[in-house]
Formats: sequence, structure tokens, C-alpha cells
Amino acid sequence: MDSNIIRGIAAAVVLCTSIFLAGCKSSSSGGLLGPADETAAAGKIVEDGNAELKKIRELYDRNEDKRQELKAALETDNEAEVKRISTEVVQLINEGTNLGNTALDKIREAQEMQINDQYKEYLRLKEEALKKQLEAFAQYHHAARILRDNYDPKNAQNRDKVKAEFETRSERYRDLMEKARDHSSEANELYKDTVRQTRKN
Repeated sequence: MDSNIIRGIAAAVVLCTSIFLAGCKSSSSGGLLGPADETAAAGKIVEDGNAELKKIRELYDRNEDKRQELKAALETDNEAEVKRISTEVVQLINEGTNLGNTALDKIREAQEMQINDQYKEYLRLKEEALKKQLEAFAQYHHAARILRDNYDPKNAQNRDKVKAEFETRSERYRDLMEKARDHSSEANELYKDTVRQTRKN
């Protein structure tokens, strides 16, 4: 898994939430982020979601080496290793997906509150990034299940078919993670703009 993307998404949530909440302290007097509203309370909910994002990062940091292990096992047609590693990948993605859905629910809960426009846009971008990330996980989850359930190096036709589908799903995973990176980068830029404006005031 691309742990750099996951780390970036989690780090951006922590940083952006901090700056938006800092801005909200002066919102009642008509500061940068406008009049008093529920943005600060919404930020607290999103901060709770950070715990899930940090756990996801930890899971996929642990899982990073498994891609290379799986590649090596496939190259040597080691059926036992392919199935062992793919089973571990499926389990990790299951746990990570549950955590991601919990974080997504908290972002959506915050979006339903009376929040200022900048924070609303920030949450929209983070929601899109997380949704694309979860779509990517689903693709890689399916790819790992294919190997776990169907890989048979003794059957050349079956083996090649399974490998081809695994590669197709893996490529979809990479494409979706790139889209997640794009949405997260947009949110990061919004954060930077907010920091610059805050320093001017």
C-alpha cells in the first residue's frame, strides 16, 4: 500500500483541523472565518476521526513490505506464500476499511453542522480523498482475495488468468490512490492559504 499517501491524508487532517479551530476562537468577533457557528464543535468531531486515520496509517505502514513479499512469491510460484501473504493483506484491509468508514462517518457528521465556508470546503475535499482511498482499498482487497482463493501454479492457464486479474486490480488501486492524493493536495493548499490569511490578520 502507498503509505506516503495515507500518511499525507492523516497529517493534513491534523494540521488543517488545528488551524481552522485556531481561527474559530476569534470567529465570534467577526474574524477570518466569520461569525460564531458550530465550526469549532465540528472540528472536535473531526479530531476524533483522526484517531482512525492514524490507525490506518499504522496498519498500512506494517503492510508496506507485503507487496514486495507477494511479488517475490508470485515470481517463484510459491503457492503457500502467495496464499499466506494475500490472506494477511485481506485481513489488514478489512480492518483498515472499517476504520476508514468510521472516519468518513465523522467527517459527514461534521458536514451536517453549521460550519463556515472554508471548513465546509476542506471537509468536502477530505471526504473525497477518503472515499477514493476506500475505493482503492476495495480494489486491492479484491486482488488479494483472488490470489488467496484461486492461485494455483500447477495450472498454467488458471495461474496466468489469476495473475492478470491481480495486476488489473492493482493498477486500479494505484489510479484511485492518485486521485485520493489529488483531493488531499487540494485540501492542503486550502490549509496553506488559511495559514497565510491568518498571519496577515
